[in-house]
Amino acid sequence: MKLQRSLGGAIAGSLATAVWAAQQPLDKRVFECEYDDVEMLGKLVTSGREWPLIGLAVHMVNGALFGAAYAQARPFIPAPPVAAGLLAGLTEHALSWPAVSLVDSRHPARGDMPTLWGNKRALLQATWRHALFGAVLGGLEALINDRSADEPPEVPFSSNGHGSMETAVTVSETSS
Repeated sequence: MKLQRSLGGAIAGSLATAVWAAQQPLDKRVFECEYDDVEMLGKLVTSGREWPLIGLAVHMVNGALFGAAYAQARPFIPAPPVAAGLLAGLTEHALSWPAVSLVDSRHPARGDMPTLWGNKRALLQATWRHALFGAVLGGLEALINDRSADEPPEVPFSSNGHGSMETAVTVSETSS
């Protein structure tokens, strides 16, 4: 694990989360659903007026943690950066969506928010958000982190698989 790679992934993840949050007002209109991740996270922490700021901060920390983990896993995902990020974002969505039933039944502000489980509009909205997050994460992480160290070194070899005789034996002429 490389700390620098994790840091780059965390930056990419927090920026991708900011894009997610910034576009939420638009997707609420498009999907005709008031589901709001910042609200859900903010009102989980506080019932006060500061929930939007706290919710955004919690959401961005979550994005940073996911981005750091993604950056470490990225060398093992055989796809272009945006596709790899998209795959990661949608995988996280598929694994986490069943937990919305807990939000519906246990969240302290569940009466202020739409019911999520069984809500097709909320599911499509969350799918869109995770796809957007993943694509932005994949693209930004690739720009931030140097992937050249992930490539195996160039090793000369011959068709018999035993290396290159030219590289193994060098003859130098010496002049007297």
